Amino acid sequence: MSRVDYFRDPNAPAANSVVPSVTAAVLDAAGRLLVIHKTDNDLWALPGGGHDIGERIADTAVREVDEETGIKVEVDGIVGLYTDPEHVLAYTNGEVRQQFSICFRAHPVGGDLRTSSESKEVRWVDPADLAELNIHPSMRLRIQHALDESRNEPYIG
Repeated sequence: MSRVDYFRDPNAPAANSVVPSVTAAVLDAAGRLLVIHKTDNDLWALPGGGHDIGERIADTAVREVDEETGIKVEVDGIVGLYTDPEHVLAYTNGEVRQQFSICFRAHPVGGDLRTSSESKEVRWVDPADLAELNIHPSMRLRIQHALDESRNEPYIG
Protein backbone atom coordinates (compact mmCIF):
# COMPACT_ATOMS: atom_id res chain seq x y z
CA MET A 1 0.00 0.00 0.00
CA SER A 2 1.49 3.35 -0.97
CA ARG A 3 0.91 6.70 0.69
CA VAL A 4 1.28 10.43 0.20
CA ASP A 5 2.43 12.67 3.04
CA TYR A 6 0.81 16.09 3.26
CA PHE A 7 2.43 18.68 5.50
CA ARG A 8 0.77 22.06 5.98
CA ASP A 9 -0.86 21.66 2.57
CA PRO A 10 -4.24 23.43 2.23
CA ASN A 11 -5.23 20.83 -0.40
CA ALA A 12 -4.63 17.87 1.92
CA PRO A 13 -7.56 15.52 2.46
CA ALA A 14 -9.23 15.54 5.88
CA ALA A 15 -7.98 12.99 8.38
CA ASN A 16 -10.30 10.07 9.14
CA SER A 17 -8.09 8.12 11.58
CA VAL A 18 -5.39 8.41 14.22
CA VAL A 19 -3.02 5.51 14.90
CA PRO A 20 -0.38 5.69 17.65
CA SER A 21 3.02 5.07 16.09
CA VAL A 22 6.71 5.37 16.86
CA THR A 23 9.98 6.24 15.21
CA ALA A 24 13.43 5.59 16.61
CA ALA A 25 16.55 7.70 16.27
CA VAL A 26 19.24 5.05 16.60
CA LEU A 27 22.81 6.32 16.87
CA ASP A 28 25.78 3.96 16.77
CA ALA A 29 29.07 4.43 18.65
CA ALA A 30 30.48 6.42 15.70
CA GLY A 31 27.56 8.88 15.86
CA ARG A 32 25.92 7.61 12.66
CA LEU A 33 22.13 7.56 12.37
CA LEU A 34 20.17 4.49 11.25
CA VAL A 35 17.84 5.35 8.35
CA ILE A 36 15.63 3.43 5.94
CA HIS A 37 14.51 4.09 2.37
CA LYS A 38 10.79 3.42 2.68
CA THR A 39 8.85 1.37 0.16
CA ASP A 40 5.49 3.10 0.74
CA ASN A 41 6.48 6.70 -0.06
CA ASP A 42 10.02 6.38 -1.52
CA LEU A 43 11.45 8.70 1.16
CA TRP A 44 14.25 8.23 3.67
CA ALA A 45 13.15 8.05 7.29
CA LEU A 46 13.84 6.84 10.77
CA PRO A 47 12.61 3.28 11.28
CA GLY A 48 9.23 2.99 12.96
CA GLY A 49 5.62 1.98 12.69
CA GLY A 50 2.30 1.38 14.37
CA HIS A 51 1.68 0.41 17.98
CA ASP A 52 0.09 -3.00 18.50
CA ILE A 53 -2.45 -3.95 21.16
CA GLY A 54 -0.77 -5.67 24.11
CA GLU A 55 2.54 -3.88 23.59
CA ARG A 56 4.34 -1.28 25.67
CA ILE A 57 5.09 1.72 23.45
CA ALA A 58 8.88 1.47 23.91
CA ASP A 59 8.64 -2.20 22.87
CA THR A 60 6.95 -1.02 19.66
CA ALA A 61 10.10 0.97 18.85
CA VAL A 62 12.34 -2.03 19.54
CA ARG A 63 10.16 -4.32 17.40
CA GLU A 64 9.80 -1.90 14.49
CA VAL A 65 13.54 -1.18 14.28
CA ASP A 66 14.27 -4.92 14.25
CA GLU A 67 11.55 -5.65 11.66
CA GLU A 68 12.61 -2.87 9.28
CA THR A 69 16.40 -2.93 9.69
CA GLY A 70 17.60 -6.13 11.38
CA ILE A 71 19.18 -4.06 14.17
CA LYS A 72 18.43 -4.89 17.81
CA VAL A 73 18.13 -1.78 20.00
CA GLU A 74 17.58 -0.59 23.55
CA VAL A 75 15.54 2.57 24.12
CA ASP A 76 17.31 5.41 25.93
CA GLY A 77 14.62 8.09 26.07
CA ILE A 78 12.09 10.18 24.20
CA VAL A 79 13.06 12.68 21.49
CA GLY A 80 9.54 14.07 21.23
CA LEU A 81 5.84 13.76 20.53
CA TYR A 82 4.75 14.62 16.98
CA THR A 83 1.00 15.17 16.60
CA ASP A 84 0.69 18.08 14.17
CA PRO A 85 -2.86 17.91 12.71
CA GLU A 86 -1.50 19.59 9.56
CA HIS A 87 0.54 16.47 8.79
CA VAL A 88 -1.64 13.74 7.33
CA LEU A 89 -0.79 10.50 5.57
CA ALA A 90 -3.14 9.50 2.74
CA TYR A 91 -3.11 5.79 1.89
CA THR A 92 -4.35 4.18 -1.32
CA ASN A 93 -7.08 2.33 0.64
CA GLY A 94 -8.79 5.64 1.54
CA GLU A 95 -7.41 5.97 5.06
CA VAL A 96 -6.13 9.48 5.84
CA ARG A 97 -4.21 9.35 9.09
CA GLN A 98 -3.35 12.32 11.29
CA GLN A 99 0.23 12.08 12.47
CA PHE A 100 0.57 10.73 16.01
CA SER A 101 4.13 9.61 16.60
CA ILE A 102 6.44 9.26 19.55
CA CYS A 103 10.10 9.45 18.56
CA PHE A 104 12.46 7.50 20.79
CA ARG A 105 16.23 7.73 21.15
CA ALA A 106 17.91 4.30 21.09
CA HIS A 107 21.26 2.57 20.67
CA PRO A 108 22.14 -0.67 18.87
CA VAL A 109 22.89 -3.82 20.86
CA GLY A 110 23.19 -6.35 18.01
CA GLY A 111 21.88 -7.55 14.70
CA ASP A 112 22.90 -7.01 11.10
CA LEU A 113 21.55 -4.54 8.54
CA ARG A 114 18.89 -5.99 6.25
CA THR A 115 15.90 -4.72 4.32
CA SER A 116 12.25 -5.69 4.75
CA SER A 117 8.94 -5.28 2.94
CA GLU A 118 8.89 -1.72 4.36
CA SER A 119 12.52 -0.77 3.68
CA LYS A 120 14.19 -1.11 0.29
CA GLU A 121 17.50 0.18 1.66
CA VAL A 122 18.90 0.46 5.19
CA ARG A 123 22.07 2.28 6.16
CA TRP A 124 24.03 4.08 8.82
CA VAL A 125 24.48 7.72 7.79
CA ASP A 126 26.83 10.35 9.10
CA PRO A 127 24.69 13.35 10.15
CA ALA A 128 26.73 15.55 7.79
CA ASP A 129 25.42 13.47 4.85
CA LEU A 130 21.70 13.65 5.74
CA ALA A 131 21.14 16.70 3.48
CA GLU A 132 21.76 14.45 0.45
CA LEU A 133 18.76 12.24 1.27
CA ASN A 134 15.13 12.88 0.30
CA ILE A 135 13.53 13.16 3.76
CA HIS A 136 10.05 14.52 4.56
CA PRO A 137 10.13 17.83 6.54
CA SER A 138 8.39 16.29 9.57
CA MET A 139 10.98 13.49 9.66
CA ARG A 140 13.81 16.02 9.31
CA LEU A 141 12.39 17.79 12.36
CA ARG A 142 12.58 14.56 14.41
CA ILE A 143 16.12 13.94 13.21
CA GLN A 144 17.12 17.52 14.04
CA HIS A 145 15.69 17.15 17.54
CA ALA A 146 17.37 13.76 18.03
CA LEU A 147 20.78 15.10 17.03
CA ASP A 148 20.50 18.29 19.13
CA GLU A 149 22.50 17.43 22.24
CA SER A 150 21.47 20.70 23.92
CA ARG A 151 17.82 19.59 24.21
CA ASN A 152 16.93 18.71 27.80
CA GLU A 153 13.22 18.10 27.30
CA PRO A 154 11.27 16.16 24.68
CA TYR A 155 9.67 18.13 21.87
CA ILE A 156 5.87 18.37 22.16
CA GLY A 157 4.12 19.48 19.02
